[in-house]
Amino acid sequence: MKTIILCGGKGTRLSEETVSIPKPMIKIGNHPILWHIMSRYALYNYKNFVLALGYKGTYIKDYFHRFFSINSDFTIDLASGNIDYHKNPNIDWKVTLVNTGEESMTGGRLYCLRDYLKNESLFMVTYGDGVSNIDIESLVKFHKSHGKLATVTSVRPPARFGEMLIDEKCKVSCFKEKPQTETGWINGGFFVFDKKILNYIAGEMSVLEKEPLENIAKDGQLMAYTHDGFWQCMDTLRDKEYLNNLAETNNQIWLKK
Repeated sequence: MKTIILCGGKGTRLSEETVSIPKPMIKIGNHPILWHIMSRYALYNYKNFVLALGYKGTYIKDYFHRFFSINSDFTIDLASGNIDYHKNPNIDWKVTLVNTGEESMTGGRLYCLRDYLKNESLFMVTYGDGVSNIDIESLVKFHKSHGKLATVTSVRPPARFGEMLIDEKCKVSCFKEKPQTETGWINGGFFVFDKKILNYIAGEMSVLEKEPLENIAKDGQLMAYTHDGFWQCMDTLRDKEYLNNLAETNNQIWLKK
């Protein structure tokens, strides 16, 4: 099964970084967040990726074109051009990189990939800026069990600020520092789709999270896989710093089963 990663957005809320590189290439620890996302899927032996590129997509193409030299020590014979790699990164992923337009929306990027999906009965999709310790195999089994067209992973992320419960006398009865929200599931990405969902996408300016998924839900064809574990997007500089702190302290739980 192919995994599509949406890598084409401009990442304007992280403009401090994205002015020079695309958001999926922002580093968490020693690797771009895109590598971390792909590594999660690879843990479950899903290693066939299609990257939907847009804004500064050539940067991502160059990274994978030079992947071995970036991640290995090597000796190059300048006379012959032969390269001897001393440290093999031992990654057997297949990565297809497709320019889906700088201005295309999320649904539009899938629309642009339809020729790459015509032989697929099912495929997975996620965003290029969020990591999770989601059980990918369990997600796929859930999708296959219900027989609907689409599955979205629902998450309850940590609150941005601390939470207090205050009684009528202004006494604090409960104080939680940045708890996980107890209400309001949100879209966490990590979709599984039947290829028939492409019929819901009108064109390159289609926003996946609007009419396509709204109409799929109205037709009773959208199911939610609930994930109570770790999930973190990288929307802001604070999010990036939080993920980097986890990487620096060897708490990258999304890289472990």
